[in-house]
Amino acid sequence: MQKIEFSDMVNGFQSGVFAMLNEKKEELLKQGLSVYNLSIGTPDFPPAPHIMKAMQKACEDPENYKYALEDLPELTAAVQYRYRKRFGVELKSDEIMSVYGSQEGMAHIGLALCNPGDTILVPDPGYPLFAMSGVMAGAKVETYSITEENDYLPDLDGIPEEVLRRTKYMIVSYPLNPVCVCAPDSFYEKLIAFAKKHQIIILHDNAYSDIIFKRKQGRSFLSFEGAKEVGVEFYSLSKSYNLTGARISFVVGNAQIVEKFKILRSQIDYGIFLPVQYAAIAALTGPDDFVEEQRKKYEARNRALCGGFRRIGWNVKDSDGTMFVWAKIPNGYPSSFDFCMELMEKTGLIVTPGSAFGKGGEGYVRMALVADEEKIAEIIEAVDASGILRDAQ
Repeated sequence: MQKIEFSDMVNGFQSGVFAMLNEKKEELLKQGLSVYNLSIGTPDFPPAPHIMKAMQKACEDPENYKYALEDLPELTAAVQYRYRKRFGVELKSDEIMSVYGSQEGMAHIGLALCNPGDTILVPDPGYPLFAMSGVMAGAKVETYSITEENDYLPDLDGIPEEVLRRTKYMIVSYPLNPVCVCAPDSFYEKLIAFAKKHQIIILHDNAYSDIIFKRKQGRSFLSFEGAKEVGVEFYSLSKSYNLTGARISFVVGNAQIVEKFKILRSQIDYGIFLPVQYAAIAALTGPDDFVEEQRKKYEARNRALCGGFRRIGWNVKDSDGTMFVWAKIPNGYPSSFDFCMELMEKTGLIVTPGSAFGKGGEGYVRMALVADEEKIAEIIEAVDASGILRDAQ
């Protein structure tokens, strides 16, 4: 058989912790054990009926199966409407573009911004895809630490000047997965001034602005003066509207970045499937009642899960926002992965080790709020009955 040589980049990829957790889950299921999977943030709520009806109607038109080539004008107008209504931000049509979900958009935007050897800055701990945006572009990935002691905000003044001179863009995200905190307005004001001073582009991932628990509403990076001068924001429909499989998000903000990114993406795709665009229009322009009701349900789950664990001896803090919970592992475990594996074996509860999100995540676990309150009560009971928390004391 011919020997095939693969790229250094793809040879550096690993199957990842989620694949290992899934393998273990399948083992437990074969043994007939109960499994509670809180490892992956896939919403268990359905899309609103008016969104599904818009998709269904669009799917009935044969013309909608052709190449889209570009965003529908109605879709661009819908994004403008949503940002004006929700965030008080005025967007021009050349400041808006769609992508196949923030995951795809973030993975490719580095190709439009970086040359091989440039540097990007990503949070540690942070969502793994952030680093991939640099890897795909051949850039050097540097991390900035965010710690519980500093409310998981970056110490902008502490980033070495030598790193800043080389940095092309910096990825920021609040409410932040996995650490589940929001940033104060004062942080964004400082961030924009910081970006201007050091000539750094800011990419803000705004996936969870509709899932907030400890303030009135999530904010947009673009709500702050000067933001459009220094960067763009990724706005996803996956978590607010439960359209994860539809794969549609938007990059909005700096018109120059949007223009160049559109040119790049025109080389690799033919536009978002038109029925998905019509579903997005319905989501962005339709009523928000179900979004708020869903937020309240996430908040109730947050209280039930965190409060339940505190009652049985695990000091898990309530989240500020996102559909996740971030928790320190109990004493006595050498790593978050070891704790996760023992927790799964003894209780059937699957959570994600914090080390999957960078070195700074070691000693923590992430749990997704994808079980209802009745199921959460079962989880708390199973963990308590296992004795795993008592064993760790």
